[in-house]
Amino acid sequence: MASSAASRSFILWLHGLGDSGPANEPIKTFFTSPLFTNTRWSFPSAPSQPVTCNYGASMPSWFNIHEIPITSNSPTDESTLLKAVQGVHSMIDKELAAGTDPKNVVLLYPKTLGGGAVFSGWVPFSSTSSIIEQITQEAKRTPILWSHGISDGTVLFEAGQAGPPFLQQIGINCEFKVFRHTFFHSASR
Repeated sequence: MASSAASRSFILWLHGLGDSGPANEPIKTFFTSPLFTNTRWSFPSAPSQPVTCNYGASMPSWFNIHEIPITSNSPTDESTLLKAVQGVHSMIDKELAAGTDPKNVVLLYPKTLGGGAVFSGWVPFSSTSSIIEQITQEAKRTPILWSHGISDGTVLFEAGQAGPPFLQQIGINCEFKVFRHTFFHSASR
């Protein structure tokens, strides 16, 4: 008997700069628990657009990145971030329209979801950003697991480490895990 869409989980996996969705699909093999038997995975590819940190070269990117390595003081491009957020919300809206329960979706969204996971990431805006005002009280109930490698050379550890306190300050429950190596890059090798 096929399980209903409402009971399945949905994981939307967003790749890093210059990568593609299909190249990240093997990550599913790390999730062997029976809890993932009824999981639908989505590995979209970011649109190709000019990226400042790579001298304006066009490449797959969810938003513009100004410099690498990324520090806690790196400049941001809020307009491209907002465009990326709208695109991700559209992907989730389609999954919810297909019947998936929002609590079985793993990513940040205006509703309470099952959870969010960050691997070697950073908060690319300040506490005065207009994005903060768009985070609903319902969305703030979504728990976040934030993992970062201490030797990450792309998103420096100090930038990643600043993220969880920022989220906690605005009312989001966030657990921070430190790894001796660059977490995601090590896990994918």
